[in-house]
Amino acid sequence: MTENEKDDIMEFDEPVVVMTDEEGNEYYYREDMIVPVGDKRFAILVPLEMDEEGCECGDSSCGCGCGDDTDVFIARIDTDETGEEIYVDPTDEEFEEVRKAYEELVFEEEEE
Repeated sequence: MTENEKDDIMEFDEPVVVMTDEEGNEYYYREDMIVPVGDKRFAILVPLEMDEEGCECGDSSCGCGCGDDTDVFIARIDTDETGEEIYVDPTDEEFEEVRKAYEELVFEEEEE
């Protein structure tokens, strides 16, 4: 990703979550939704990507198409020793609980 693309993403209206893989590659996400399960919170993260027209929303509702067929990620929100929120992989059990809770929330919204 070029520096200009990074600058554009960092100016995004919503908080941007930056995740780094084992090889040092950075990936940018936005929190689509926070799903509480028990006493824990989980973030539904949607990738931010620049399309050919320069749209970076990752949201299919804007009509640009950049959010179509987008894989979302689920991350547990924990607090580190300094009090900052960090995103960690959920356990398999937590993942299934969040997936079910998310589907219920989406179903409820569609019913309204």
